[in-house]
Amino acid sequence: MSTFKVGLIGLGQRGMVHLADILCEREDVAVTYLCDEYEDRIAAGVKKVEEKKGNTPLTSKDYRELIESPEVEVVVIASAWENHIPAAIYAMKCGKQVCTEVGGAYSLEDCWDLVRTYEETGIHCMMLENCCYDRNELMVMRMVREGLFGKVVHCAGGYQHDLRDEIARGEEIRHYRLRNYKNRCAENYPTHELGPIAKILDINRGNRMVSLVSMASGAWGLNTYAEETEGIDPALRTYRFAQGDIVKTLIKCAGGETIELTLDTTLPRSYSRNFTIRGTKGYFSEDANGVYLRGMGEFGHGWYDNLEEYREKWESEIWYKFMNDGVRGGHGGMDWLVFDAYFEALRNNDVPPIDTYDSAAWMAVTPLSEMSIAKGSAPVDFPDFTRGQWLTRIDKNKGYYCLDR
Repeated sequence: MSTFKVGLIGLGQRGMVHLADILCEREDVAVTYLCDEYEDRIAAGVKKVEEKKGNTPLTSKDYRELIESPEVEVVVIASAWENHIPAAIYAMKCGKQVCTEVGGAYSLEDCWDLVRTYEETGIHCMMLENCCYDRNELMVMRMVREGLFGKVVHCAGGYQHDLRDEIARGEEIRHYRLRNYKNRCAENYPTHELGPIAKILDINRGNRMVSLVSMASGAWGLNTYAEETEGIDPALRTYRFAQGDIVKTLIKCAGGETIELTLDTTLPRSYSRNFTIRGTKGYFSEDANGVYLRGMGEFGHGWYDNLEEYREKWESEIWYKFMNDGVRGGHGGMDWLVFDAYFEALRNNDVPPIDTYDSAAWMAVTPLSEMSIAKGSAPVDFPDFTRGQWLTRIDKNKGYYCLDR
């Protein structure tokens, strides 16, 4: 395909950003079909395509009609979490290429269904985990590959983002997070930073996640916010939310490494993904904006806010070129890069850099954490979606945007 005929499912906040800043800006994309359950969102999407692309896309409220259309070759899913896997599976079974926005799964069986569908159709579902292409993550990945941190022992990260207003106004702004926070208690948004960490630890390609344990605090943040904030539904002041304010998840890997994930979205805080790498020779900390390497001096002195000192030598090739060419797209440019990576794989008939086994494993953290929390923070086994092939897999992306060794 020289030009990809793209259909976009979901025109909420994330979908409209993708439409305006990515899909309508790319010369290799024709936006041919839009889908959302709300008429006003469809109208806004059509207007954006007409302004930027000059054509009027087809529209529907039913994602299956979009997928079935001969005017669609590639399906981009940016709808509510619960629709990601069903829409992806339907697209794959209809012979359409598909990528999906991030979010956790609702059951392990859904993840297995996604994997089985890939194995039946040969069509991968790539997760658009943009943090894999953030500037810091790619630089640290290069440093890990070059051995600067020695043997990586422990990694940490999370989604630490004050979303109280978005969640509490869920009915008003038609956002799916509210219904999830009312009814589920889980690590519901695991793939920031699990995606980059999984690639650093060679998950599904020489290593795998073998067990998980999660613990959740009580839920008070949204109640307090509703009490103190004008315009919030007063019923939320006393509503007994299922979702704990803080969820901590620990994952053990086959290679002996550990991963710590934190979900922290309903208490006051600044934004952080807390990306952390601990190795036998060094330490990277996003929150410290710094690197400590063995031999650089007394630990704790002179390593905070020193990250820029490493840019010249250890900047990833992808970001070096991106900075020279001109950074584009949302989230500091990583939105653009993850789509670049996806379309490059399609153009070259290549395995995507985040393949279906990655997508399934990363999304599985949500139902597994839900099980662990429900069992009093008991350990649960992590499925091997590759059925043993993680030990010897050689089918990896060969492109410029490859994330594997």
